[in-house]
Amino acid sequence: MMSFQNEKDTSSSTGRAADKRTSWIASRGLLIALALVLSWVESQIPVFFAVPGMKLGLTNLVVLIALYRLGPADALLLNAVRILLVGLTFGNLFSIVYSLAGGVLSFLVMFLLKKTDRFHMITVSIAGGVFHNVGQVIVAMLVLGSGYAAWYLPVLWVGGIAAGAVIGLISGQIVNRLPAMRQY
Repeated sequence: MMSFQNEKDTSSSTGRAADKRTSWIASRGLLIALALVLSWVESQIPVFFAVPGMKLGLTNLVVLIALYRLGPADALLLNAVRILLVGLTFGNLFSIVYSLAGGVLSFLVMFLLKKTDRFHMITVSIAGGVFHNVGQVIVAMLVLGSGYAAWYLPVLWVGGIAAGAVIGLISGQIVNRLPAMRQY
């Protein structure tokens, strides 16, 4: 009898582990798909046509939601996978390098600000938008071998602040309305 009971418990726990893994894969897959769709939507909106390279940062919605609901490891994973897939789908090697530099620096700053629990999500998002631009300009300066690209930062910061505020506001509303997401 005892062995039957143990076998039953083992298969039950194995089934739960498989369900958790399946749930983890499905939820992250959906968030990556959402980020890809938002990236495509963003590419169709010529909002900042006067300033080359400036974007709304719609995909940062997914990163912020993951950071606040799933944790930093999942948010970083989603951000990296999204950058690689978007770069391979819509861009090239240079776009991947620029996006990775901006995305990683942006994520690190957002993570550190959130970790202090002293900043509102809007502030965290604004900092993410600004430092995404900083990361990309650093890569541009390295590629060009010149510091002149830094002169572009003030213009990008205005856009980063405005877009970051809007994305932070929307993300905050979504996070407040979402049911609890499980961290597996």
